Amino acid sequence: MDYYSEVLARYKNKGLLVDSSLFLLLVVGLLDPRQIERFKRTQVFDPGAFDLLKRVVRLFARVVTTPNVLTEVSNLLGQLPEEGRERYSSVFADLAGRTEEEYRPSRGLVAHDHFAKFGLTDSSIVDTCKGKYLVLTVDFPLFHYLTNVGIDAINFNHLRGLAWFADSLS
Repeated sequence: MDYYSEVLARYKNKGLLVDSSLFLLLVVGLLDPRQIERFKRTQVFDPGAFDLLKRVVRLFARVVTTPNVLTEVSNLLGQLPEEGRERYSSVFADLAGRTEEEYRPSRGLVAHDHFAKFGLTDSSIVDTCKGKYLVLTVDFPLFHYLTNVGIDAINFNHLRGLAWFADSLS
């Protein structure tokens, strides 16, 4: 309990980086929360998880992302049914426009030891956040790696299991 309160307070003005899966959940949920459980890429979530994610994101003065995260989310949105894709693209564009994007050259990212295990997008998260931003992720191997190398991170699934935490954000 104290850990979450402390780390959220410490990064409130510094910023939060939301991983690709959660950024995708934001886009899908902002347009149609009913679609969350229908879309194969977000069906592990429910509208309650979306509501919690919105409340967590609102705690931060800055939301930071990388071009790699945005590209991955954009590509995943391409798997939505054709009839709704234009509306989702509009929500994505609005959300991407409200984040602060930090670029890291791919040639540097692929040189890191963690690239082979995590790929380009997660390597961009590691490289961008060290000492600067809190990472919110649902990817347990990434979460474990981040915390082991001294990067502050929260596993969103842990927050979902803490009813008291969700209630405190209301």
